[in-house]
Parts: sequence; structure tokens; C-alpha cells
Amino acid sequence: MMNYPVDETDKKILSFLTKDARTPLTEIARSTGISAAAVNQRIKKLKDAGVITGSRVEVKPAALGLTVCAFISVSLTEDNKYAEVVEALKHVPEVVECHFVTGRAALLIKVFCFSNEHLMDVLLNTIQRIPYINSTETLLSLDEAFSRQIWVKTVFSRSHSASSSSR
Repeated sequence: MMNYPVDETDKKILSFLTKDARTPLTEIARSTGISAAAVNQRIKKLKDAGVITGSRVEVKPAALGLTVCAFISVSLTEDNKYAEVVEALKHVPEVVECHFVTGRAALLIKVFCFSNEHLMDVLLNTIQRIPYINSTETLLSLDEAFSRQIWVKTVFSRSHSASSSSR
């Protein structure tokens, strides 16, 4: 990402878009005090600079029968093989997130499966067979307490988020 100077108007725009990426430009324009065309130009610049990396529809995994969510820490046999392991994990459809982390494990991945049996199959027959994976430790998520998009701090968002004072 380029070093793009995100100003307060950009932050106001991002605040709207992170809450609902389909917010009409005219609504954002009214709240920011600039024209819809100017909002559109700023959004394009934010995309071109890599500040905005996309917009997407989020599907509730349970609606598709994916009722088991697990976080798996992955230890490697050779730390310098990180890139190869990550590339292999990209081909496992159940893996929805992968993070390089500190601590005993090298990676923390998030997976969704249809059942505990499906999870066991993915672990034993896919993930643990990837070269350079030494061991895994699995934590089952019993409930997702909440999930949210990154918070965009602006004077504007503070006035709209009085209940968010713990940030």
C-alpha cells in the first residue's frame, strides 16, 4: 500500500462504508459536506491507494451448514517455510483466515466445517499433511460473541458512537 494521507473527510467516508458499503453517495455527501462526485473521487483514490481493499457480501456460515468454527495454531518444522505453508493453506477451502503470529505456533488459522467429523478429516487428511507442518492445536469456538469491521476514528464517528467509548 502506498503511503496515502487519510484526512478527516476520508475517515468520515470510511466510517460510513465500514458500517454499510452500500451507503448511497448522496447520504455520505450530505454528512461530510462535499458533493457526491467528490465522495466518489475520494473513494476511487482510497481504492487506488490500497486503503479500501474491496467490498463484499458476508454470508453467515451456519446458513450454509458450516456450524463448526475452529481456530488452529500451526507449528512448523522449519520457520523459513512459512510462505510455502501459507500457499498450501490457501487451497484448503475450509480455511477462511490465516495469520502469522508470535508465540509457540507460527500460524493461527480459522476454519469452518460442517461437523466435528469434517473438522477431524480436514485436520488429519489435509492440514497435517502439508509439508513443514509439525503440529496443530485446535480450539473450538462455542459462540461468536461479536464480529465487526475495523473502527475508523474520526470526530464524526465519536459523536455517532457514544456507546463505543471503550475503544
